[in-house]
Amino acid sequence: MPTYMLFTVWFLLCIPGSVHLVRALNEMGVTIHPEEAEALTSILAAWNIQAPQEWNISGELCSGIAINDIIIIDDQAHNPLIKCDCSFNESTICRITALKVYKLNVVGPIPPQLWTLTYLTNLNLAQNFLSGPLSPAIGKLVRMEWLTFGINALSGPFPKEIGLLKELKSLSIGLNNFSGSIPAEIGNIKNLQKIYLSNSGLTGQIPSSFASLVNLQEALITDLDITGRIPEKILGTGLSGPIPSSFSNLTSLGELNLGDISNGSSSLEFVKDMKSLTILVLRNNNLTGTIPSSFGEYLSLQQVDLSFNKLHGPIPDSLFNLSQLTHLDVSYNDLAGTLPSWVSLPNLKLNLVANNFDLEGLDKRVLPGLKCLQKNFPCNRGKGIYSDFSIKCGGPQIRSTITGKVFEREDEDLGSSSFFVNDVNRWATSSVGLYAGNINNIWVINSLDGELFQTARRSSSSLRYYGLGLENGGYTVQLQFAEIEILGSKDWKGLGRRRFDIYIQGRLVEKDIDIRQTDDDTTVRPVQREYKADVMENYLEVHLFWAGRGTFTVPTIGTCGPLISTISAKPDFIPTVSNRPPSKKKYRTGTVVGASVGLGLLSIIAGVVIFIIRKSRKRYTDDAELLNMDVKPYTFAYSELKSATEDFNLSNKLGEGGFGSVYKGNLADGREIAVKVLSVGSQHGKGQFTAEIIAISSVMHRNLVKLYGCCYEGDHRVLVYEYLPNGSLDHALFGGILHLDWSTHFEICIGVARGLAYLHEEASVRIVHRDVKASNILLDSKLHPKISDFGLARLYDEKKSHISTRVAGTIGYVVPEYAMRGHLTEKTYVYAFGIVALELVSGRKNSDMNVGNERKYLLEWAWNLHENRREVELIDQALTEFNMEEVKRVIGIALLCTYSSHSLRPPMSKVVAMLSGDTEVSEVTSKLGCLTDWRSDDTSSYSFSAFQTKETGVSAYNSMSFVMPSDNDFKQMLGVKINEGR
Repeated sequence: MPTYMLFTVWFLLCIPGSVHLVRALNEMGVTIHPEEAEALTSILAAWNIQAPQEWNISGELCSGIAINDIIIIDDQAHNPLIKCDCSFNESTICRITALKVYKLNVVGPIPPQLWTLTYLTNLNLAQNFLSGPLSPAIGKLVRMEWLTFGINALSGPFPKEIGLLKELKSLSIGLNNFSGSIPAEIGNIKNLQKIYLSNSGLTGQIPSSFASLVNLQEALITDLDITGRIPEKILGTGLSGPIPSSFSNLTSLGELNLGDISNGSSSLEFVKDMKSLTILVLRNNNLTGTIPSSFGEYLSLQQVDLSFNKLHGPIPDSLFNLSQLTHLDVSYNDLAGTLPSWVSLPNLKLNLVANNFDLEGLDKRVLPGLKCLQKNFPCNRGKGIYSDFSIKCGGPQIRSTITGKVFEREDEDLGSSSFFVNDVNRWATSSVGLYAGNINNIWVINSLDGELFQTARRSSSSLRYYGLGLENGGYTVQLQFAEIEILGSKDWKGLGRRRFDIYIQGRLVEKDIDIRQTDDDTTVRPVQREYKADVMENYLEVHLFWAGRGTFTVPTIGTCGPLISTISAKPDFIPTVSNRPPSKKKYRTGTVVGASVGLGLLSIIAGVVIFIIRKSRKRYTDDAELLNMDVKPYTFAYSELKSATEDFNLSNKLGEGGFGSVYKGNLADGREIAVKVLSVGSQHGKGQFTAEIIAISSVMHRNLVKLYGCCYEGDHRVLVYEYLPNGSLDHALFGGILHLDWSTHFEICIGVARGLAYLHEEASVRIVHRDVKASNILLDSKLHPKISDFGLARLYDEKKSHISTRVAGTIGYVVPEYAMRGHLTEKTYVYAFGIVALELVSGRKNSDMNVGNERKYLLEWAWNLHENRREVELIDQALTEFNMEEVKRVIGIALLCTYSSHSLRPPMSKVVAMLSGDTEVSEVTSKLGCLTDWRSDDTSSYSFSAFQTKETGVSAYNSMSFVMPSDNDFKQMLGVKINEGR
């Protein structure tokens, strides 16, 4: 090619994504090889994928960003994506060098045409639902460097032809259904740096040829039935020890994670020269000896997990030198001695349970309850006090609607100690284990199912519950589970598996239990197990242990470890103990004499106190009666909330609304909170406090904002919620604060629908929210939606017809039959959801006076577009990529939700099913059935002018709506007996 032509090509290649580039290349005859074009077209057609215009300009596959060197194959903004090299045949032929079809829910086998793309160096097909065998033709891809098939459903033997890929640097096949042994031919790939085989289904020995992988930097081989040499990172495989002393040569190693190595024993001598370590996890490896004092020289060390070993001696004080250390877990060893002063450092997370430490001189405020969880469980040992216990794991106190049994709350943030002993030493819990690389875990998670399964406690490794001070004898232990994190689905998210072992009193009673009961639907099905246990030393131990089995990264990283909803134990004998905590009163002679001397003074003081109490009783009666519920919210001291918000500093103010202000705060245990201070100068403020306490204390769901507690001290009425950092949906959609892709829009829509379905159809106390709108939907750190502001909520009794002369809600979201007639039904909030769904699709508010009449009202505009089959015009212009099938589905469902007749609107459970694709979207009939003619400025039939409010700066935790029902009306609707005074 002449020099001037080469210069021209080079110059054009510097213009990213330019149409002129494609035209120029085409004029020069540069095009994709016809066989590869045909192969790629066949592959995309088999997977029902269209080649995006951005790399398929004017029908040329190798054009646009496909030949733009600035856009790399791992660019998250482009998927699917190919990359081409157009330097072949004197720069006249392009070859496909990279192909990414990642996380697109592709279903079916791998098309044979894929193996003809022999110029591929990078292939990423991860997180789909590909099935069938992996062809031996994979050996044709001899130029391959980065190969990823992880998280699919591929089966059959793994082809030995993989050994022909001599240029391969990374191989990922984890989480598939392969069978047979690991091919020894992998040892021929001398350039291999990373290999991921976890949960792939392969068995047998680790081939000796692996010793030839001299460039290997990272190997992840978990949950496989294999034997042989120990790789660098391995959990739950059945490999045996001892740990090789040659590991000491890895002086530059930054992370070492070895777990569950059976047989043999080792000391910590082999890590003596690994002073570059930042993470050291040696859980359950039969380690013996002491913790070396030289650990104080590991200045980069951040996390240490030495749990479940046989280490003895003290914890060396030299560990205090590690300023970067944030996690230390030495539980379940034989360590002894006194604890150094640094155990109370606020930034250090510790687990010291089940050792032999001398705690006599330790301040009880430091690691409270630790004494009860030392070996032999000294609390109440040798005397029976209790005869049963029932625990609601990871959640608030709750009474079973079936048995009437009360399960005690266990929703503590385990914080730095990772253990908790309840206040009367009746039971305790201990969580062990670190997530290397993912230490900010959500320990309490919510579900879609019945009362007992709304929350669960999850641990990263080991979770134990103890019954303390039990009368000796035989017991029946009942455990209840529900897999509320890994839900069944028809895509890669349904491939996850949680497996753990169950021990009762140290005896293995269940191996590799998988509490997920279904593969192909999203129904959460509870699992119940009962076991017999003998209590002989006044304590009972239930141990849930993750031995490295199951998956770790599906649907999100860190999804593993034991999970439990409730635990209870009842005696198989007639108890002889009171089953009540011992009295704390101690009567001594000196105390009695002292009390007698001061009796006269106390009588005078008592008279004054009685007068004050009688005078203020009426003020507190309502709250005391109202909060006398089975499920009581946690009560904060007002001083605690002042401290958390820096005395309600204006810099912490998130916003304000009609019933008060909201502040951001930080509790002493590290939790971020939103503090809603209600104005009780009006009955409306008091009514809202009452409503939110009753409503949100009765329910818990992953798509409802979590209430941590409240404060009703003096005239103060405060609600304490979890803090959600991404604010409200209206700010995200209309404020330009966040740039959300379509996938996030769609997931938010499904999440809101699930939350509403739970409120009315699944919770034991059914609730109509009455103010569903974008500003009352908050987004957490992962952009999961949570419905908030229950101040206008009402408990719903489907046997009664609700007519109210006072209408609650927000203009544009209130269904007309309710706004004009006060008629409240279970379908009232379905209309509001339809409006929110349209806002999610369009990225605009439900009304906009700054646009033309045709587009002024979102619902009317949506209907006009639908009738003319122009729905695509409704889509938010900021969305550069979207799934048209999903968009049409959401629009159709939104129109169904806004029918004028409430009986025609679908229940929210059906809305969820339609959004999830489990049910076809019902046919949308004519516009006559919809509420497009009702407008917020139409005062001919009903006037709203008196109720309009200013929403600027309103907090999402305390949004404003135009009318609150009267206090008496509200009490009557709740059906709560409240004494007005005595």
